[in-house]
Amino acid sequence: MKAKLFSYALLAVSVSACAQSPVLEHSVVPAPEPEGQGLTAHVLYQFLLGEIASQRGELQLSAEAYADLATRTRDARVARRATEVALYARQTQLALKNARLWRELEPGSPKAMQTLASLLVGSGRLGEAKPHLHAWIKTGKEGEVFMQLHGLLAKQKDRQAVLDLVTDLAASYPGMPEARFAVGQAAWQAGQGKKALAALDEALRLKPDWESTALFKAQVLQRVDGDAALESFLKDYLAAHPAAREVRLAYARQLARVGKFTESRAQFEFMTRENPDNPEAHFAVGLVALQTNDLDSAKASFLKALDLGHPDEGQVRFYLGQLAEARNLPEEALTWYQSVSKGRQQFDAQLRAAVVMNKLGRLAEARAWLAALAPSSDSERIQLAQTEAQLLREAKNFDGVFGVLSTALEKMPDAPELLYDRAMAAEKINRLDVLEKDLRRLIQLKPDHAHAYNALGYTLADRTTRIKEAIELLEQALKLEPEDPFILDSMGWAMFKARRYAEAVDYLRRAFGVRPDPEIAAHFGEALWMKGDKEEARRVWRNGLQLHPDNESLREVASRLMP
Repeated sequence: MKAKLFSYALLAVSVSACAQSPVLEHSVVPAPEPEGQGLTAHVLYQFLLGEIASQRGELQLSAEAYADLATRTRDARVARRATEVALYARQTQLALKNARLWRELEPGSPKAMQTLASLLVGSGRLGEAKPHLHAWIKTGKEGEVFMQLHGLLAKQKDRQAVLDLVTDLAASYPGMPEARFAVGQAAWQAGQGKKALAALDEALRLKPDWESTALFKAQVLQRVDGDAALESFLKDYLAAHPAAREVRLAYARQLARVGKFTESRAQFEFMTRENPDNPEAHFAVGLVALQTNDLDSAKASFLKALDLGHPDEGQVRFYLGQLAEARNLPEEALTWYQSVSKGRQQFDAQLRAAVVMNKLGRLAEARAWLAALAPSSDSERIQLAQTEAQLLREAKNFDGVFGVLSTALEKMPDAPELLYDRAMAAEKINRLDVLEKDLRRLIQLKPDHAHAYNALGYTLADRTTRIKEAIELLEQALKLEPEDPFILDSMGWAMFKARRYAEAVDYLRRAFGVRPDPEIAAHFGEALWMKGDKEEARRVWRNGLQLHPDNESLREVASRLMP
């Protein structure tokens, strides 16, 4: 749980993606005034009809009126208005007709070029769009146009055709970094990673300090050549461009992602030195310090982030609570959790507050605290029920656990998490009918839920005489998770119940090799004993009891079979 929360928190320290400009905004500009010259009664009628229909929401009528008006007047302003109204009315073919007229009447307009090209691309007519894209690029803002191409072409299914088009457009601009960048994007979308890297390398050669390109190259490089190549590139780039903040942030996050916390921390600390008033950099240092168990440094960094006004104060307070729990300071942890009044971690903090109350021996207070919470989604309602059930489970109040989960299931009858948890609670109070019903329903909902098959198969083997059915369920579980030690243990125990001791030992030996759990040790030893390998059974039990002297299953089987 701690590692998962750490990952989410570190990912929240954002890295700028490669910026994309909007392709086309269908904003409706004020209607043009009809020119006095050539103003006829019909023209005036069509103008008024188009405007009134638009104001009344009769978009198709408005679009048709303006299209007729544009054709009659051959006024570029009217043609533009007609195009925009048709787009707003989702009359694509009419918009295309109007855009062609607009382009004809105002041949030097970049907006007309862009609009017509966009409509042609949207219709899948890349060949027809090409000359208009070429013209648009030549209007003097070539770099901006190339940066818009990815968004413009993103929905095209023929990725190779897009790559060919962008490559052709870029060919006339060999010294323009944005053109190389556009080729890199198109190549990546076409599944040609090496070509994408070559284009991005050229873009960086032309514009070495372009961080967006460096970040995009890092993404591609990781997918094509792996983490080591990615880290090498980012390290080298930072050596040449030490002020590249977004690249340094990406490097620090990558190092943390692969568990290189010391190196990651060094990068984040560099950022705090360069930007001492940046609360998010201090927070990131705290997260990495927490992972390396440097709790004092973590606390200092979190407090610094708070002092500097971290934008998600609740998240920082939540992690201060986590840190206090790690230091076995439950009262301090409770204070921090209860202080989280907003932010993404607010609900999680309130749940943790109840858990800490329970650790302090205040179960009734913890349950009252949970009862006062107001979950805002089914996900939060499930978390709430599971948390209260866990508190009761720790108190060995299994009837209470069953009741809490049953109440929650009345409102969310098909919640997989609740079905599984209630099935486990039902086993504890000998309600095997409910266990089987819940697990079979869970299997219906999630046919690939290996642990539902496992739990039902194990229970049937251990608590009933339906051994054949149990083995069939466990075979299905093993198909889904062939190396899961708990499923291997269940199958071994089912074989034991079927008196197939040699097979039982084989499964249990595999399970114990993956995970030397005390419950598995108890089963493994008993199977060895019944197979006749009593000395090995004694050795398994003795070793298990040395490591887990209070485990009830080990103590019971050892006292029963090993005097």
